[in-house]
Amino acid sequence: MDPARDPIRLFAPETREVLAVRKETADTATVTLAGGGRGFVPGQFAMVYAFGVGESAISFSGDPYRADIVEHTVRRVGAVTGAIGALRPGDHIGWRGPFGTGWPLQRARGGDLVIVGGGIGLAPLRPAILAVMADRGAYRRVAILVGARRPGELLYQEQLAEWRARFDLDVEVTVDAAANNWRGSVGVVTRLIPHLDVEPTRTTAMVCGPEVMMRFSAMELQRLGVPSRNLFVSVERNMKCAIALCGHCQLGSLFACHEGAVVPYDRVAGLMEVREA
Repeated sequence: MDPARDPIRLFAPETREVLAVRKETADTATVTLAGGGRGFVPGQFAMVYAFGVGESAISFSGDPYRADIVEHTVRRVGAVTGAIGALRPGDHIGWRGPFGTGWPLQRARGGDLVIVGGGIGLAPLRPAILAVMADRGAYRRVAILVGARRPGELLYQEQLAEWRARFDLDVEVTVDAAANNWRGSVGVVTRLIPHLDVEPTRTTAMVCGPEVMMRFSAMELQRLGVPSRNLFVSVERNMKCAIALCGHCQLGSLFACHEGAVVPYDRVAGLMEVREA
């Protein structure tokens, strides 16, 4: 039997110990779990189960080359994510995965790479960034654009500073609104795209964030000259089962949990403009 389709792994959560919890923002934390010896592809997700509360699909946000630990960055927006965010070292949770598709890192090799993350959308992109940094010579120019509503909502602030200090990455950070002590860019992240120093026809773009941000980022990237076939987004909406049975995540003919969450933008461009009922 294909291990990836093992029904026990697909349906029955493993028990994982919480090793550490790192506060990122007022409502967001990165939870480090004991690894199960299996790796994952940047862009994939797991189903994380808070015992007695429920289960939620959460992207991997850690180093894809480490099998000893697993990291998930969680924003507390409901009962399940609230319970996960309240975990402490030594606690245990349920976990099953990995599921889904990954960012097209292999496809991007040899060309320029643009990574655009808005808000919590930086979390699913972080493993891709770490993978690129571990194999930096495989890519030409690498630009990372990060946006948040306010400075206090920026994820991974210490690591962002480290990335910005590197000479082989072009990292730009912007916020929608800022107080007087902010010395960086102010404005939506899409405003940074026209200033990119890349060769558009040889560029692959990976975008994750609120759907409206992804739509406008795709528009700006195409206006810059990046081919639509080279644009990829993550559509993490309403996942419940992770195995394309319940239908909660269906977007047109697409089951986001099974055929995504990472998909070519061409596949979902028209569907993302349709208001949910």
